Amino acid sequence: MLVVKSDFTSFFFHNEQWTITPCRKTIFLDVPSLRRNTCVVPMENLKSTVRSLDRYQETEVHTPRRLLRLYAQLSKSRLTALIVLTAMSGFALSPLPATVPILLSTAVGTALCSASANTFNQLQEVPYDAQMMRTRMRPLVRRAVSPMHAAAFGAVTGVAGPVILWTIVNPTTAVLGAANIALYAGLYTWLKRKHVVNTWVGAVVGGLPPLMGWTACGGQLFSLSSQPFFLPQFLSPVPTVPFDLLLIDNTLAPLALFMLSFSWQFPHFNSLSHLVRGSYAQAGYRMLSVLSPSHNSLVALRHAVLLVPICSILIPLSGLTTWTFALTSLVPNAICTRAAWRFWRGGGEKEAKLMFQHSLWYLPVVMALMMVHKQGMDWAKWVGLKNEDEEGGQTWRLRNPVLS
Repeated sequence: MLVVKSDFTSFFFHNEQWTITPCRKTIFLDVPSLRRNTCVVPMENLKSTVRSLDRYQETEVHTPRRLLRLYAQLSKSRLTALIVLTAMSGFALSPLPATVPILLSTAVGTALCSASANTFNQLQEVPYDAQMMRTRMRPLVRRAVSPMHAAAFGAVTGVAGPVILWTIVNPTTAVLGAANIALYAGLYTWLKRKHVVNTWVGAVVGGLPPLMGWTACGGQLFSLSSQPFFLPQFLSPVPTVPFDLLLIDNTLAPLALFMLSFSWQFPHFNSLSHLVRGSYAQAGYRMLSVLSPSHNSLVALRHAVLLVPICSILIPLSGLTTWTFALTSLVPNAICTRAAWRFWRGGGEKEAKLMFQHSLWYLPVVMALMMVHKQGMDWAKWVGLKNEDEEGGQTWRLRNPVLS
């Protein structure tokens, strides 16, 4: 017979513990060195315990390579990459001149802000992530990194991101980056267990990165001057004012960028939340997919339909693209609207999965089409197939198609 301690100090137990025969409690009054929680375990039970301990792995040493992998997981690298992509879309669609340092600083600062927001989000949700299948292997849940270490990483990135944006880009972009951290790691994370409005707050968070790219080039978010509307050429004369001067104070352009990213969030997230609604319910999250699956799919359909006038009216009217984009964008919008309709009518796993798959390619495709049909962009001249004197009497042009 051997004496072992049954002292558990962790909230996270290995499932194999439940297969071990529980031992009987024994108090050793004549042996002061033994505590009251000791027990006597037969040899066959001890062997079973040793076999179960073989399933555990030793804690990995934090080498630089492993640390980078852990930081990428804390940052939710795929989500951060998408946020940087949407920020760069606002940067690329701006007609105002910019430089390579501004471009790189905007991308790095946005990535750091996203990394900080995602890290603080995970720090607050460790007990809940441990209960869900898709999140129980996150670094903090499996104790690959300590909470203090993760908090330090979140603090450093949360300070470095806005500082880079403030000093190299401009204060407006830095304020938007800091607001993204506060909204996501603060209000959104807190609301997830309080009210279904958390999804709308999360959509606002997803709509801010394109505005960061827009303001990084010097674009304004609000203006008291009259707003120009870019009607089709057969309805309006060719402007004599340079195009970038027309758009510099146009608040319709950043509104269009925001609305595109905002509305896209609902077909994307609502279909995903439907697929994992069981895990959300187990963790106690108040998601629309848990409380009302039919309303959840209806909201996804509403915003999928709303994306049609956003792409075919608001974006060309704002001057971001030509009116040709209003026609070419109908194809991806028709595909996603049909998928959202089937999701609402069927409401099953198959329809939700199809909607989610379509949402993955929708945003990159629409952004690519916006670049193809960017207002003032002459791709033939940009790639060197046409000289500048072959503009054919055009009185305005894009002063800097990409960078200057």
